[in-house]
Amino acid sequence: MATAWWVLFVIIPILTMGATAMAAVPEIPPSAEIELETGAVWQTRNDVAVPGDTGTRFALDDVTGSGPFAFARLNAAWNLAGRHGLRFVIAPLSFDGTGTLPNPVDFAGSAFEAGVPTEARYRFDSYRATYRYRVHDGERWRWWIGGTLKIRDAAISLRQADISAEKSNVGVVPLFYASGEGYVGAHWRFVLDFDGLAAPQGRAFDLALKMVRDFESGWSVGAGYRTLEGGADNDEVYSFAWLHYALVSASYRF
Repeated sequence: MATAWWVLFVIIPILTMGATAMAAVPEIPPSAEIELETGAVWQTRNDVAVPGDTGTRFALDDVTGSGPFAFARLNAAWNLAGRHGLRFVIAPLSFDGTGTLPNPVDFAGSAFEAGVPTEARYRFDSYRATYRYRVHDGERWRWWIGGTLKIRDAAISLRQADISAEKSNVGVVPLFYASGEGYVGAHWRFVLDFDGLAAPQGRAFDLALKMVRDFESGWSVGAGYRTLEGGADNDEVYSFAWLHYALVSASYRF
């Protein structure tokens, strides 16, 4: 349960710091911010069946392992006239591994044997554009809400000796967006960032909690935890994953 340990290690200090005396929010938010996140990601669930109605349901993380895997993510935000703003995210993610299947698996029209070395690859690239509106400028907190259009470019593949199969999918998903930042001391910010929505066909939730240190030069560094959970359940594919990120970030505000 290394993932759970990391979650506690990151979140408890953040919440403890957030409970201390808060500092005043700057009167004017920055015009723009560009942020790079990187770190390690673990998976505690990655269940797959292709096709979703007749394929064999199996745990892909049994083959690839739970991690950690490296990741990188680029976030950018622009505050426009008044309270309006835009946000963009480029979040590629892919990892692979070799293991064995505990049971025979029918996947994407191919039959894979149990107990045989199997290569698996998982890719879930996400590209997002968000419109957001600043709904609150308080003494301690600033909040935005809005809507996100997410382009999902995903693929899952298996290979055994000369047998291979892959399922890829590209789709557009609408999400609800919410974000907030509270100031802790003169140069510290607590940041919450959320995209998510649920429907009968599936769900997607992306939540991040960060503690950020600002410098007078415009640069900031941060650390925190991100979790991504969701998937789809239809005749074409069944795929649900739960990912956990231990992250560090560097950003520039201007």
